[in-house]
Amino acid sequence: MDKKDIYEHLAKIYLDASSKKVKKTRGGHPKLFKNILLIGIPVSIFLSISLFTLFSKSRPFNSQITLVLLPDAAKINFNFDPAKKETYSLDLKKLNLSRFRALGFSVKKTNYQDPISLRIEFINSFKEKSEVYLKTLPPKWQDFKIALSEFKKISDWSEITNLTFTVEEWNVRQKKGVVYIDNVRLLK
Repeated sequence: MDKKDIYEHLAKIYLDASSKKVKKTRGGHPKLFKNILLIGIPVSIFLSISLFTLFSKSRPFNSQITLVLLPDAAKINFNFDPAKKETYSLDLKKLNLSRFRALGFSVKKTNYQDPISLRIEFINSFKEKSEVYLKTLPPKWQDFKIALSEFKKISDWSEITNLTFTVEEWNVRQKKGVVYIDNVRLLK
């Protein structure tokens, strides 16, 4: 055999061996592919259902929050020695609330024994005022939702100018105290 025959023989052996490797890897591991499909599809379906149920359980609360008016706690520090009422007011700058259904907020008082009532009032650009009273504020943080339909004297919700929280002298027993308001938001 001469060199040319040896090279051709080696090339033939090499090419045959490399084509067999390609055939093995292409058709390669059919069991592995089937196992991935058999395990992957149920796992992905399980994860999809789990994520859907997780988000659907938390969704009613999260989907209702549409506009946060006051993200931080506000403090109404009242001392009714000279004053008759203490207020905390939010300037809404003619905000259109016609697409919202409720007002949500958290509130607490500092004096456990004093039965305090809180007046919540909306005013629109036509000077229509309507209030709702929240009787007996809790001593610990509690979340409240008030339907905007409870504010009966407001006929046009398209240009609301103010939202006011008020503690009045005649709605408290003790003349000093603090009321905290937090997480004021509008709900759809």
